[in-house]
Amino acid sequence: MAEERKSEARVQKEAHVEEIKELIKNCNGMVVVSYQGISVADDTQLRSKFRAENVKYKVLKNRLVQRAFQELGIQGFDGHLEGSSAFAFANGDALAAAKIVVEGSKTIKSLKAKCGLMDGAYIDENTVTKLASIPSKEVLLAQLLGLLQSPISGFARAIKQVAEKDQSAAEA
Repeated sequence: MAEERKSEARVQKEAHVEEIKELIKNCNGMVVVSYQGISVADDTQLRSKFRAENVKYKVLKNRLVQRAFQELGIQGFDGHLEGSSAFAFANGDALAAAKIVVEGSKTIKSLKAKCGLMDGAYIDENTVTKLASIPSKEVLLAQLLGLLQSPISGFARAIKQVAEKDQSAAEA
């Protein structure tokens, strides 16, 4: 049987789709970013923030990303993969990409979160914005620890006051 020959361009596109699928599978969260009109200086600053938070920021072809989503069975992105799109893949804190994009959009007017991916499912722009307002895991753990320690420390103060009262009564 004759072997089907693939063009070099097709082989490269298929390999690129596989790379994108790996990025999607290995990320904790992803944000699709509209970046049209962003200055080089702002883009450089944004990329620096992404690197500091272990977020991979890539400009990818919408068609190839759409194909990767289709092959992974992820739906909901069709209307959002148009125009200039960049993709921020969070590999550590799942909310890091959303936080950087939303915070950056306050000072960089041409930067906007289009939508995202969280736990393998599509999330819209409003959800990305809401997720960006959630404190980091470390802050949440510190708040929880403070809540757990509050009753114990109150109880310890009460016991100490009772002991001091008993001691002053014994001295009198």
